[in-house]
Amino acid sequence: MAGCCESDCALDARQGRQRTTLRWVLGINAVMFVVIVAAALYSRSSALFADSFDNLGDALTYALSLFAVSRGATVKARVALFKGVLILLGASAVAIQILYRLAEPATPIFEVMGAFSLLALVANSVCLGLLWRHRQEDVNMSSVWECSRNDIATNLSVFVAAGAVWLTSAAWPDLIVAAALVVLLFRSGIRVIGSARRELVAA
Repeated sequence: MAGCCESDCALDARQGRQRTTLRWVLGINAVMFVVIVAAALYSRSSALFADSFDNLGDALTYALSLFAVSRGATVKARVALFKGVLILLGASAVAIQILYRLAEPATPIFEVMGAFSLLALVANSVCLGLLWRHRQEDVNMSSVWECSRNDIATNLSVFVAAGAVWLTSAAWPDLIVAAALVVLLFRSGIRVIGSARRELVAA
């Protein structure tokens, strides 16, 4: 092709595909954050609240990833490092919300929990499908894949919590799942940070 060598053209094409995918998943997660946080506040569910913050963190992550698509390895690693920090901040926010619910107990509305966790599962499954082919392209996209994969586990956990709240008519299943999601988020954040630091050292 005139104007570029074969490798440059292939790289430009890959970056174009990455941008398109990231715009789609960014839009989906931004919308889902607004929807799920409203449902979480209405239903008084800590687990659903964790799910909403996961969507917010993902939206920010995808926006940063979109910025980093055409940048060099060092910039991508720094962006991935920042993503890891965002994941840890989200986990901390959910942990604080759990402490609040322990101080101010309230039984969540399990119907809302179940319905919106399934809605989030559908949305995040679409995101996971869109990101599948990019998962091993570079540290930028692999960290995005990590976030999206976590979302599926989060949605399923919230749905299970809704069923447990229905069976027990108590708030503790919601809080236990929320606490488990905090651990998952912390571990994911640490993994992303570790991967980014290794890329920075290599660069």
